[in-house]
Amino acid sequence: MFRSVLENRLSARNRRINPCKRRLSMDVHNISTHCKRTEFVGTAVLDTIGLVISGIDDTLLREMKIGTNYHALGLLSSRTGAAGQITAIDDAVKATNTEVLSIDLPRDTKGWGGHGNYIVIGGADVSDVRHAIERALELTNKYAGELYISQSGHLEFAFSANAGPALSKAFGAPAGEAFGFMAGSPAAIGLVMADTAMKASAVKIVRYMTPSIGTSHSNEVILALSGDASAVKEAVLEARQIGLELLIAMGTYPEIPGTPYL
Repeated sequence: MFRSVLENRLSARNRRINPCKRRLSMDVHNISTHCKRTEFVGTAVLDTIGLVISGIDDTLLREMKIGTNYHALGLLSSRTGAAGQITAIDDAVKATNTEVLSIDLPRDTKGWGGHGNYIVIGGADVSDVRHAIERALELTNKYAGELYISQSGHLEFAFSANAGPALSKAFGAPAGEAFGFMAGSPAAIGLVMADTAMKASAVKIVRYMTPSIGTSHSNEVILALSGDASAVKEAVLEARQIGLELLIAMGTYPEIPGTPYL
């Protein structure tokens, strides 16, 4: 009789914990790669994902400390690349009724020398926010054409004829002026690129970044420029040429996750 009572208790206990066991042993392959969540906007190259939150929790919003009352937020985040996505957001925000709230450059790039990115935008209308993120994803695929990744290092370049709020927030670019960006890893290549750019044409430095200055301790030197559009573009192109020659001299050819556009 005692055995029967004990067995019944154990059976009841197992029935109570079985649902938990089922959840813990779920098969992730049953989750579709075609996400239907309303938060999901899409993806782009460089491990980039775009999301929206239509009504952010008030307590969480305060903890985020991004200085806004917007409850409709757009998120663009990637593990690789920074300047391309920031330039894409810059163009997207200029074309929509949205605002750049924060830009972080996490130490990532999947083990490479540079950054990933985490960008938050906001707007009064979630449809405006979603449209901005959709546009930014499209442009990320374009601007990824100036990212060169090899086993030895990486290079990244960007150019905008008309810097807007995202480029101003991230790099201090004067609004309305042409903007140029270059990053080289290992950092020594980045410094030679920066020197070449400054000697190529009459441009102004708006941001200089190294592993210990302004980055998340990434192995790169970054230079951001402003000035006349033709001068800025020429500086970036000269930097790209010498950067590629030096990177390839390290023994491997880079992969390009898009089509070069400069």
